[in-house]
Amino acid sequence: MSERRVHLNEPYSAYHEGDPPPEDAELTHVGPRTPGGEYLRRFWHPVAFSHELRPGDLPKRIKIMSEDLVLFRDRSGRTGLLKLNCAHRGTSLEYGLVSERGIRCCYHGWLFDVDGRILETPGEPASSTIKQRFFQGAYPTREAAGLVFAYMGPPDKRPALPIFDTFSLPGRRTVPGLRYVMPCNWLQIKENSVDPVHTSFLHTRSSDTQFTSSFGVVPLLEFRESPSGMYYIAERRVEDRVWVRICDWLAPCVHQFPPNWEDASREKIFGRPNCTHWVVPIDDTTTLNLDIRHFDEGDTPDERQLELQKFGQSDDRPYEERQRLPADFDAQTGIGPISIHAREHLGHTDRGVAMLRRLVRQGIRDVQEGRDPREIVREEGRVIPTLCQDTVLRIPPAPTREEDEALMREVGRKVADGYYVKNPQS
Repeated sequence: MSERRVHLNEPYSAYHEGDPPPEDAELTHVGPRTPGGEYLRRFWHPVAFSHELRPGDLPKRIKIMSEDLVLFRDRSGRTGLLKLNCAHRGTSLEYGLVSERGIRCCYHGWLFDVDGRILETPGEPASSTIKQRFFQGAYPTREAAGLVFAYMGPPDKRPALPIFDTFSLPGRRTVPGLRYVMPCNWLQIKENSVDPVHTSFLHTRSSDTQFTSSFGVVPLLEFRESPSGMYYIAERRVEDRVWVRICDWLAPCVHQFPPNWEDASREKIFGRPNCTHWVVPIDDTTTLNLDIRHFDEGDTPDERQLELQKFGQSDDRPYEERQRLPADFDAQTGIGPISIHAREHLGHTDRGVAMLRRLVRQGIRDVQEGRDPREIVREEGRVIPTLCQDTVLRIPPAPTREEDEALMREVGRKVADGYYVKNPQS
């Protein structure tokens, strides 16, 4: 990849910047046979909530990674994901009749099973061999945690469906969360998840609508790779307490985070995530966001808390209000449809963004060279451990700022290494 970078180094010099350089297509383009698209197709992606597909109900036209598809649940309860246009004469299967087994084209009645097999070709002679000679394009689907997942890669490379430990934690329950679309590239949305400094500025301008005031403390940060991707450790000093917040990025497009209403006012050990969030590319400049929410058994989700989490994820507010109180939608889409990396000037706090890009690029190169991306899971049913948590410990400040930062970093590393889970009284 070659980039043309222009660094302006004098006042009033915008003229010298010239035309913007191209986007980093290797990382951002998602269509079939593109480097990034082939990498993404090695993983399972959620394409709908399970409750959105009722047996025998109308099929849903969707686009995922620049491919037009039809999604449905047949009358026997199986989910199917087929290429949109009928293999016979090209009519859209969004107008098809969902049957006991598969979906029937509205135009000439050809019936396709969920695996693309042609079951019936009405009007053809009994001697016809059409059913034996070709298939409708289809992708495998699976269901887990209230989501319908699809695998759109090479059939012989299909991995196990990743099962994260947060899907079924003891004493916790999982419910469907938010679904929304953002008009920008998937990568710049996912980069937001490894940029915790933004929470101290973008999300604390109003505690009535966004995060608690405790998020206003700019955290100390450490970024680490994990077998499933990467995570960050963010330590904050809140009076006589050290608040350690850890969030996961799970390749290629999953992010887990604890509640945004945490205020670190009381001690807590290993408070698990409130949300597991996927971004799924619709095309290069449009992205589907889906998440599931985690609650303690017996808890009723606080409607106010749920509203806070919806805030700012779309352009549903007046433009002037969004200018005065911007949120995620405004910051991420304000970059443009596809972020131009060559015009950025990354700093110390962007180490997570740089690490994520490096890991995605390495995964792309692995696929190009015939290897699995390192995060691929092959053992069906294996539960993948994750680290996402809030831990708050009552630890008085050290005498100096430098000593206190060193103390907080030590505490953060111990939390990440499981010290306070294994030895909660220590």
